[in-house]
Amino acid sequence: MKLQPYSPSYKTAWDTFVESSRNGTFLFFRDFMEYHADRFEDASLIFMNEKGRIKGILPASWHEELREIRSHGGLTYGGFVLSSDTHAAEAGEMMELTKEFYFTKYKAQRLILSLVPHIYHRQPADDARYWLFRYGAHLHTCGLSSAIDLRNPGPISTLRRRCFHQALRYGLEYAEVKTDDIDSWTEYWRLLTAVLQSRHGVKPVHSLSEITMLAQRFPHNIRLKIVRHPLSHSIIAGCVLFMTEPVVHVQYIATEDEGRKYGALDLLFTRLIQEFSPCDSYRYLDFGISTEDGGHILNEGLNRQKEGFGARSVVYESYILEL
Repeated sequence: MKLQPYSPSYKTAWDTFVESSRNGTFLFFRDFMEYHADRFEDASLIFMNEKGRIKGILPASWHEELREIRSHGGLTYGGFVLSSDTHAAEAGEMMELTKEFYFTKYKAQRLILSLVPHIYHRQPADDARYWLFRYGAHLHTCGLSSAIDLRNPGPISTLRRRCFHQALRYGLEYAEVKTDDIDSWTEYWRLLTAVLQSRHGVKPVHSLSEITMLAQRFPHNIRLKIVRHPLSHSIIAGCVLFMTEPVVHVQYIATEDEGRKYGALDLLFTRLIQEFSPCDSYRYLDFGISTEDGGHILNEGLNRQKEGFGARSVVYESYILEL
């Protein structure tokens, strides 16, 4: 096994590998990873066999102030992305080469891997988790997400059904915003920003210009779903979908006061379930984590709301490997 640091000359080969891998998602395409290249020093790796065929990649960034490598500092998850014919023993070779390279080149003290959750695997791909155990890594964070298995969903609660029917009676309108409808993206981002600021004192991770640019780069993967008021047609609730087979990931969820009053999110999520349940390309609808402080705090109300739609628990894990 040979280790090759990533360089732009490998962009096409990297993206092609992600498409055919066991556990790669569109977040690992270079055009997505590099939209915030000014904020992260790339330290990604490519692993090839003796014939020069790529068997695995590692999206990674170098954080000099902490002397650590993260996979990846700008992404929800990272870790080793493997081909369908990569053996477990070869994944172990990748881990050994990775340790030696980062310690030698960067004098890194630790490697933090945020693994791709199992629901995103097109084929089982827990090889790295095993080798992290073998090399003495320890669990660093454990976020609790909630996902609906669209082939075998859990029961929808009576409260969620009641709120959905209330939204129907009020005439709320479910719709998708087109990628080039900048006015509607702008309207929703104003709503989202106001909700995040008032409730949590934070801003969206992506600015409006960043999210619209990414949506235009990846129109099949990034979509905005909204709920409009029946009279004013203003946006009163919505969410952004990050879609990569086999998962529809829901994020940037927000609703304003009238939307909460009339069940706008219940309409939104019920329509999403109905839309994607017959779709062979997607098996899970992932609502994202309901935890804070690396998983030490569970927002029980938020988690219970997601479970009310039939979602059940999936963990997002990261590990620290001391080098």
